[in-house]
Amino acid sequence: MHLNFIKNTVLLFVFTLLSCRNQSNSQVQPPVVIGAQQTEHYLPILKNKNIGIVANQTTVIFKEEGYTHLVDSLLSLNIAVKKVFAPEHGFRGTADAGEYVKDGVDSGSGVPIVSLYGANKKPNAKILEGLDLIIFDVQDVGARFYTFLSTLHYMMETCANLGITVVVLDRPNPNGHYVDGPILDLNYSNFVGMHPVPIVHGMTVGEYAKMINGEGWLSKGVQCDLKVIPVENYTHQTAYELPIKPSPNLPNATAINLYPSLCLFEGTNVSMGRGTELQFQIFGSPFLKSVDYIYEFTPKPNVGAKYPVHENKICTGLNLKDHSDLSQIELKWLMDAYQNTENKAEFFNPFFTKLAGQKLLQKQIEMGMTADQIRDSWKTDLERYKLLRVPYLLYPL
Repeated sequence: MHLNFIKNTVLLFVFTLLSCRNQSNSQVQPPVVIGAQQTEHYLPILKNKNIGIVANQTTVIFKEEGYTHLVDSLLSLNIAVKKVFAPEHGFRGTADAGEYVKDGVDSGSGVPIVSLYGANKKPNAKILEGLDLIIFDVQDVGARFYTFLSTLHYMMETCANLGITVVVLDRPNPNGHYVDGPILDLNYSNFVGMHPVPIVHGMTVGEYAKMINGEGWLSKGVQCDLKVIPVENYTHQTAYELPIKPSPNLPNATAINLYPSLCLFEGTNVSMGRGTELQFQIFGSPFLKSVDYIYEFTPKPNVGAKYPVHENKICTGLNLKDHSDLSQIELKWLMDAYQNTENKAEFFNPFFTKLAGQKLLQKQIEMGMTADQIRDSWKTDLERYKLLRVPYLLYPL
């Protein structure tokens, strides 16, 4: 135990030195090159194999004239893409959060699409029958409750049991510059949080996949044959604005930065702007009473929100467009909303525990603890987690 602690501490020190050296020696950063762009590193291992791809609208290769979907690019190179696996929001990324996603066929390529957010969140042996290798290439946003990580876990688990290789084409984490929030209690593990990590985990998908394997988090401790194609010219402090929105209710960099803080409202009777054009950039409800709540909006059905919370009702709250440079979870908005709601007994719903990953955070808010007191309760666990992730980091901090 002590040896592991020393080892991880030394590794953390090395990564910190690399990060400092990177910042001091490089005034102009070369462009970030995502894993999918680096075809020379993964095409050779795809040849003469039957391939499945976990993909959505972000699974693209960028070119000077725009971009092409990875499925189309691989088919044009005579790679045998046999199936596409679609995570939450579907292959085209337009389904509502939590909406059942059906199987289908890609109209462009004719490749069958198998939903991993429908009847089978975990692929079974029959679904993967005949496949030699799975590519995972989906843009994540760095929050534990963003379900693509659970899809990754289940795919790795099934592939480990079947002897199928998983290749992760890594992409930057737009919230990869910090780590924050309560650690998930495994007693509350669920599809919006499976692992003992904080809400903001500070890892890319490739790093996270390595940690799933290395920590033995797959069922019965099985190990997946995992290969990661890393991002080039990237550190955890590299600012990276996503060129394609990762899901229908994260339309821009502001929403993505605010998402880890505002998504906790999903477990309350407060809207985070679904059903407006300012998703995850505003919050409010018909039940908030305070002179400080000066922004009004009325949720209406739109793409990604067929049945928004408080549909057609006037909500009062705040517009957070000037608070989009966060390097920690902002608790103030959630706590103030609880204090200013009409009926506190109706503020939280059971989903809040799933999002928080534990019961304690709700109790702390209900008890009237300050944000600083709540944050202090996270410190020890966060320090342990930061050491835990060190062996799996691919990029300087």
